[in-house]
Amino acid sequence: MSHGIELRAVPYDHPDAVKLNDQVQLEYQERYQGEGDATPLDPAMFAPPRGLYLLAYDAAGSPVASGGWRRQEANDEGYSDGDAELKRMYVIPEARGLGLARRILAELEADARAAARTRMVLETGDQQPEAIALYLSSGYAMCAKFGYYRDYDSSRCMAKPLA
Repeated sequence: MSHGIELRAVPYDHPDAVKLNDQVQLEYQERYQGEGDATPLDPAMFAPPRGLYLLAYDAAGSPVASGGWRRQEANDEGYSDGDAELKRMYVIPEARGLGLARRILAELEADARAAARTRMVLETGDQQPEAIALYLSSGYAMCAKFGYYRDYDSSRCMAKPLA
């Protein structure tokens, strides 16, 4: 299993976080033949207690996975009061299949629950079947669309109660 993997909370603009973010953007561009995820994100959004950004490091000290949540409230993009939104869940290709995404997801859910968030929401897409399978097996269900890509056919929104 994920031997020697350490999860660390870091700022969203930490150099290692930026490095993985650049990689995930390239993967999105490839899968969707487009620009990547253009949702505007600010490091302050992930600063505790309004959010959390995690990186997983392997035994050699290299970043191999990321994930974060940010606080949301009801607004015209379709969010609800009490929402925590999952962003930038990513595992580098070489580290897939070790259960890292599941481990990060559990940690983020626990943190959001501790911050009194009542629902975890996420937006993924139809070209990410592995992501959709992970979330379905982790208790998420399809929900009404929200966020930057809510009008896109390829968008898939999911939610899980945290209460």
